Amino acid sequence: MTDEDILIEQLKSKTEKEQAFRTLITLYKERLYWHIRHIVKSHDDTDDVLQNTFIKIFKNIHNFNGDSKLYSWMYRIATNESITFINKNAKRLQTTSEEIQQIAINNLTSDVYFEGSDIQLKLQEAIANLPQKQQLVFNMKYFENLKFKDMADILETSEGALKASYHIASKKIEAYLTKD
Repeated sequence: MTDEDILIEQLKSKTEKEQAFRTLITLYKERLYWHIRHIVKSHDDTDDVLQNTFIKIFKNIHNFNGDSKLYSWMYRIATNESITFINKNAKRLQTTSEEIQQIAINNLTSDVYFEGSDIQLKLQEAIANLPQKQQLVFNMKYFENLKFKDMADILETSEGALKASYHIASKKIEAYLTKD
């Protein structure tokens, strides 16, 4: 039995669930934070989405059936929560999710938690101009160095499709960064 199997068993146990969940948060909080942050951009929004993600994980851990790795399942929840957050904001502001992304990029310069240079800001602009799936794939590969197999589990699609999306996204970003 692996450490992950033991943790999952503890998470599903009524007597050990809370302690196991604290362990889970310690193990995955930072990785999930940065995954979400690359999608929603803002630190404060990321904290909100991360909290919602952990609430959903806590409430639904009994539904985890072990078909994928635990972190793949949690990343899928974090990804879906991030997309839902962006779409809700777009609906609330009566705009598109693309415009919400652009607003988030524009607000990065005033975000006290963003320590990036001009080129990092330009990279974020380039990523924001990609279709949503290409954004996700690029962020997961470039920033998180996830394997295509793991991304396929998280995004529930084929490795071949992800490799193609990453290649296209990389070309678009390169073109964006070298224009002018």
